[in-house]
Amino acid sequence: MSTPRPTYDLVIAANRLPVDKVVTDDGEVEWRRSPGGLVTAMESVMRTQPGAWVGWAGDAGEAPEPFDEDGIHLHPVPLSTDEIRDYYEGFSNDTLWPIYHDVIVPATFHREWWSSYQAVNQRFAEAVAEVAAEGATVWVQDYQLQLVPAIVRTLRPDVRIGWFNHIPFPPVELFAQLPWRAQLLDGLLGADFLGFQRQADARNFVRACRQLLGAQTKRDRVTVEGAHRQVRAAAIPISVDFQGLEALAKRPDVMERAREIRESLGNPKVLMLGVDRLDYTKGIRHRLKAYEELLGERRIGPPDVTLVQVATPSRERVDAYRKLKSEIEQTVGRINGELGKIGAPAVHYLHHSYPREEMAALFQAADVMLVTPLRDGMNLVAKEYVTCRHDLGGALVLSEFTGAWHELHQAFACNPHDIEGLKQTILRAINTPAKDKQRIMKALRRRVSDHDVQRWAARYLAALAAAPELPSAESRQRPTPHAEETPLMPAPTELSAESPAESGAGSGAGSGAGSGAGSGDRSHGASDGTRS
Repeated sequence: MSTPRPTYDLVIAANRLPVDKVVTDDGEVEWRRSPGGLVTAMESVMRTQPGAWVGWAGDAGEAPEPFDEDGIHLHPVPLSTDEIRDYYEGFSNDTLWPIYHDVIVPATFHREWWSSYQAVNQRFAEAVAEVAAEGATVWVQDYQLQLVPAIVRTLRPDVRIGWFNHIPFPPVELFAQLPWRAQLLDGLLGADFLGFQRQADARNFVRACRQLLGAQTKRDRVTVEGAHRQVRAAAIPISVDFQGLEALAKRPDVMERAREIRESLGNPKVLMLGVDRLDYTKGIRHRLKAYEELLGERRIGPPDVTLVQVATPSRERVDAYRKLKSEIEQTVGRINGELGKIGAPAVHYLHHSYPREEMAALFQAADVMLVTPLRDGMNLVAKEYVTCRHDLGGALVLSEFTGAWHELHQAFACNPHDIEGLKQTILRAINTPAKDKQRIMKALRRRVSDHDVQRWAARYLAALAAAPELPSAESRQRPTPHAEETPLMPAPTELSAESPAESGAGSGAGSGAGSGAGSGDRSHGASDGTRS
């Protein structure tokens, strides 16, 4: 007679487990904690209640047996080689990802990809149902698992179900392109509460339910037809582990490493830094174009100014990502060949991952942090940079198309599509007096410190427990900036006569948004994919 498996009061379901498999030199298999805000947030929650995490272990084929690691029960879900290709690389990242990111590259629609997505979501839901205790809280993560909430509700109507979207949720005009739009919405409506990074994303979801399903909606609630049940959708933006990352950045060895980095680069007067997954949504090409033009115009140049671009490998079997990698490498080669100097390249391009200690040192070494996505749900790099700048140094150039900008709008705001405006913003970040930049950084750090990842998790779980009503604490509070939609940057004619530091940091004024030289400089247009 087999022993029944233990069940848990809190179950997290995500595409990946929070650990990475490492094979040691002697052939032993070890599991090491993955970096990332979600893992940190869940650790703080699971200290007070037993929890399980359902996810893929990272290798094709049979899944390992469930095991415990750092106090969390890990329940691996298997994926075959075909499912990795069709569910993950195909439907998740070549169908959903483009649609949810403004169709910067065309989306591709294949029915076999959709079938694989359905099968994998069913498998995840069954694993969740197996490990969830009676009346458990189930928290599903992200766009890869949008069908899981409804399946879990069918299998386990006793549990409380939440879902959080780490990426943008598109306007209905883009979402409507999906041939399986109704099934995806129905899958999400299996949840009790749906969390999004921005209020605009929550509104997009509610509007999609109203227009595409004919559902009855009122403010942030959607009534599920025939179920006499309401689902609430609201913005609860994710953050970083401020205390943990700040403590890491303050370590003497990390601060010494920051000094070594600057020295190894020739101690430039201005070190600019970009840190991104190699993804077409991150605006790396636009950033390099602006930088190349500034070099060509001799407004900046090596050895006084240099750029370090870290591009973490990502989805390298997807055609759009392979093409992007080639384009960026060619651009970097051209910039260094034409505008670099012997012993002083204009761009230091690094195409691999780094440990947290090295990233904290890079953040402290950088005078200007360039965060210029064309569309991003949040972009935690912006918050990580701010957190590491305990010295109040540095300047953050931040795209208005990130979720982070709606919280960190004191940063040097930019429209990355406007190349001329982006150039002006970079120059302003370099030239604003140090005292003004310190005041800006202090305000940015206060925001991240007050709204760290632990608070995000606590707010989300409180909202899930109270849904469809507001949590009692939230209902008594005035809306905070991250719950309201910050307007986009004003056109030049709307700018007030402020000091350069005030206008540059606070509202994005003077960034050149809408100016003629760069406003039409876009690398891709939206187009439909091909159906099969």
